[in-house]
Amino acid sequence: MMMRTVTAVLFDADGVIQRPSRDWWTQLGALVPGDREAFVADLMAAEKPSLVGKGDFRDAVADVLRRWNSPASVEEALEPWSWFAAEPGVVSLIASLRAAGVECHLATNQQAYRRAIMQDERGYGDWFDQTFYSCDLGLAKPDPAYFRAILGSLGVPASSVLFIDDNVANVAGASSVGLQAEHYDLSAGVPALADLLRRYELPVPA
Repeated sequence: MMMRTVTAVLFDADGVIQRPSRDWWTQLGALVPGDREAFVADLMAAEKPSLVGKGDFRDAVADVLRRWNSPASVEEALEPWSWFAAEPGVVSLIASLRAAGVECHLATNQQAYRRAIMQDERGYGDWFDQTFYSCDLGLAKPDPAYFRAILGSLGVPASSVLFIDDNVANVAGASSVGLQAEHYDLSAGVPALADLLRRYELPVPA
């Protein structure tokens, strides 16, 4: 099947570029003596406003800890959000694409606390031509407006952009505004990602 010409690739972060480096769920659940599953779900819900830049995630975490009467500090609760590691093979693929003239961008839902770790502490900005964090845009996937905002910044036709994400709803959101969008999960292995890129006739080393 012949694909339309792709000149830029948008990569999701979690599940595409990076994966958890430790068992964050168990660690978070251990912060309370009661219903651990409900507590973690409460934390995830509390994170959502900060993903679009509304409110401070630290304050939201503090509120959840108070509601649950947890003895844990905010720093203890925040720590698992730093437990991730980029897959070197994927980073290498991105570098190869950029060296061949294909623009590569990061498109990820993150709150400001985690954005600072990725962008400032771990240098993700060096790996991409542009980085699009939801907390900066004030919009989050799978909202079609998130993708329209990125297209506006890139100034290229939607059909020339390939979006790769491990979440099918996000893939559908990208497709709805005309991007070429593919589902990929890092658990499938780096060779599977390389094969996906080759299907779009992108210059991936053998």
